[in-house]
Amino acid sequence: MNTPRRLVLACAALALGSTAFAQAWPAKPIRIVVPFPPGGGTDIIARETSQRVAKSTGWTFVIDNKPGAGGNLGVDAVAKSPADGYTLVLGQTSNLAINPTLYSKLPYDPQKDLTPIVLLANAPLVMVTGLNTPHKSLADAVKAAKARPGEINFASPGNGTVAHLTSELFQKAAGIKTQHVPYKGAAQAMTDVISGTVDLYLSSVPTLLGQIRQGKVRALAVTSAKRVDDLPQVPTINESGYQGFNSVTWFGLLAPAGTPKEVIARINAEFNKALKDPELNKRLNDEGADPAGSTPEQFAALLKDEIPQWGKVVRESGAKVD
Repeated sequence: MNTPRRLVLACAALALGSTAFAQAWPAKPIRIVVPFPPGGGTDIIARETSQRVAKSTGWTFVIDNKPGAGGNLGVDAVAKSPADGYTLVLGQTSNLAINPTLYSKLPYDPQKDLTPIVLLANAPLVMVTGLNTPHKSLADAVKAAKARPGEINFASPGNGTVAHLTSELFQKAAGIKTQHVPYKGAAQAMTDVISGTVDLYLSSVPTLLGQIRQGKVRALAVTSAKRVDDLPQVPTINESGYQGFNSVTWFGLLAPAGTPKEVIARINAEFNKALKDPELNKRLNDEGADPAGSTPEQFAALLKDEIPQWGKVVRESGAKVD
């Protein structure tokens, strides 16, 4: 048999093998790594969307919370996992688009080591303050910050997070300077906001919606271009005098690079189908998130655009993590 014919047959065998694998997949539970603690926005979106897909397909999902290093530990674990479709990661803006610039040494390359599957949701951020502070509105907070430059505390879930960098964008727009207080997650930050230890706190709507509804904190503004359906009384930063301001965090599902395209396509199709379900839409809306949906190519294009855009904000802010 001549060499060209051998190559053709070998390629055909590989293609048939890949198709057969995809048809047999999944033969065991699918693990979705959430690179943050339970209860946060990323965790909520992972659980809500996977439960809906499990209900319609019979697939079994296991949520594995693996927090640490700004989400890098969980993402890196998936990037180094077998590319067989059984280990996925729920990534978001911070660990995929911001961390490549924020960290001097990142153990993974989001574009080379991972394969985007589907964009699941977008979520605006919301700025809150404690009930015992004098800040009744965004204008009040800005006025106080201008009167006492560098004295007002502005907390975030962590250095270099979407919330931190969005606060930097807002300070630049408002012409103010505050003292950044980075936390490792939302729990301690919320305790300090409620007690008045910190003046302002910015985080995702899914993370803070419960505390706002329970009346534990006062919401001053949301960062999206339009108001959030579940917080209709809370104005946007845009309509509060800072035209054009718009910052949201996005969430998407990814697999290790090299995962068979047929498997990627099956996962993409099922999650896109789930995102059209009215019940899931309502559950995500109730958590302050907007369902998205995309092709793998569209998600990859978003990632390609977002990395340099957020990289510029990181460099201008001076934020760095070693």
